[in-house]
Amino acid sequence: MPGIGTIVNTLAVIAGSLIGMIAKKGLSENLQNSLLKALGLATMFIGIGCTMQEMLVIQPDGSLSANGIMMMIISIALGTLVGELLHIEDFLESLGDRIKKIPIFKNNDSKFTEGFVTATLVVCVGAMAIVGALRDGLEGDPTMLYSKSILDFISTMIFASTLGIGVLFSAIPMALYQGFFTVCAGFIGSFFDDAVISNLSLVGSVLIFGVGVNLFFGKQVKVGNMLPALLIPIFYGLIRMVIA
Repeated sequence: MPGIGTIVNTLAVIAGSLIGMIAKKGLSENLQNSLLKALGLATMFIGIGCTMQEMLVIQPDGSLSANGIMMMIISIALGTLVGELLHIEDFLESLGDRIKKIPIFKNNDSKFTEGFVTATLVVCVGAMAIVGALRDGLEGDPTMLYSKSILDFISTMIFASTLGIGVLFSAIPMALYQGFFTVCAGFIGSFFDDAVISNLSLVGSVLIFGVGVNLFFGKQVKVGNMLPALLIPIFYGLIRMVIA
């Protein structure tokens, strides 16, 4: 059934967040801060590793060459320009603040918005979210989203243990985001070839590195405003398909 992958992924985020929130009660503030730094360091290295995986290519003579550098730079630059004009980061933060103020939650967690924005970026950024949702819609194959569900379960569990209940609500934008690509798979899936997927993974990995920087050093990079960068490889693939 198309969409089952996103449903499982959403449940994994909710389950991981709930377990992390329970664990949070037994952690001192110093330990939570230490875990947050450790998670930031790990996230930065994940971003670097995935970036290098897509960028570096071994030539037949054994030498290394770098691919996709210009695509990455252009995507990040144009995406940031669009994101700054649209104030996407401010929108995500205001959305988190609004959820926090809903009376039924009565939540005074000072890290609510940080947890919501950070977890939303982590579970939505990256090629697996888009490509997995497209495969689920086009082929009825949720395998990639099942794998993503395991990763998201672990990451949201750790995030929630340090950032609290805000992480739980990242399941909402993720479900809408992946659900959109699943529903529209028939219209946009035809030009998602290997080159587009590789470029998406490259740009997404750079954004993941930015999330790690913010976790480790505090808010330094407005990663939310960089999200439109993920659209540039898609538009490039569409233009290349039309020209061809």
